[in-house]
Amino acid sequence: MDKAELLKRFCSRLVAIERRAVLTRECYRFEIKRFLDFLEKENILLENVSVKELTSYLKMRKDTDKIDSRSAAKAISALRSFFRFAMDEKLVKDNPAALIETPMLRKQLPQVMDKKTIEGMLDKITTDNPMNERDKCIYELVYSTGLRISEVSGLNIRDIDLEGGIAKVKGKGGKERIVLFGHQAKISVINYLQEVRPKLTGKVNKSSALFISKNGKRLSRKGIWKNYAKWAALTGNSTRMHNLRHSFATSLLEGGADLRTVQELLGHSDLSTTQIYTHVDIGVLRENHRRFLPKLNVKRDVV
Repeated sequence: MDKAELLKRFCSRLVAIERRAVLTRECYRFEIKRFLDFLEKENILLENVSVKELTSYLKMRKDTDKIDSRSAAKAISALRSFFRFAMDEKLVKDNPAALIETPMLRKQLPQVMDKKTIEGMLDKITTDNPMNERDKCIYELVYSTGLRISEVSGLNIRDIDLEGGIAKVKGKGGKERIVLFGHQAKISVINYLQEVRPKLTGKVNKSSALFISKNGKRLSRKGIWKNYAKWAALTGNSTRMHNLRHSFATSLLEGGADLRTVQELLGHSDLSTTQIYTHVDIGVLRENHRRFLPKLNVKRDVV
């Protein structure tokens, strides 16, 4: 079986048997292609791969591509999945990737922006052309819903209910959920659909995508991120668009929303993933301390 056929059959398994999301499939396909290229370069047969060869490959990825522990963990996960496939295909006898220890991942608190910072960035976006107006609409919608970039890219016009202020979203693993968006996002989407999108599509366009490029095609994840990075850099903010999602979640919790509600809106399958947003800034902590423990804040004379 040649490399192309091997990758094709592996990706088919990811979808049909392991039920992996499209993005996960693409990530795994990229990783395994790199791995097979490595074996070819080193003249190593797949059936001869052991922990030693896998360790060498991961070291190469770290040295050459400067991957961090999180990316290394994803690479190991892809290798484990690939060798399960290879065992089923009778290409190997065992799964050496199962013996590779996954690196410890340090949980970091998400970076968040307050409302004033986000509004300041949005105000910097000029509306002198349709692409800029489209971008502003996207960021308004993300901050109002907490959508992932891939979820924004995947939105279709039929998924938006403007009257109800809701959108049907397909998240990780193909799971569908309903999200809500506020008044400002609603106004922005209405303006985009009525005034902006027709300027991008031209006279004839059959695309069902909500957000499209200047060529009338669905706006890609990469395109959305690159445009956001440009505007964020102009205002001195982080170029990670995911921070809008973090800010959405944090604002909900600081406003009194419970974790289960935030979990549902974000599309987290596990509540422990949502718990990272339970951090609040020191100003909120100090204010709550003052309000709920007033006696401890009374100044007393020291005898």
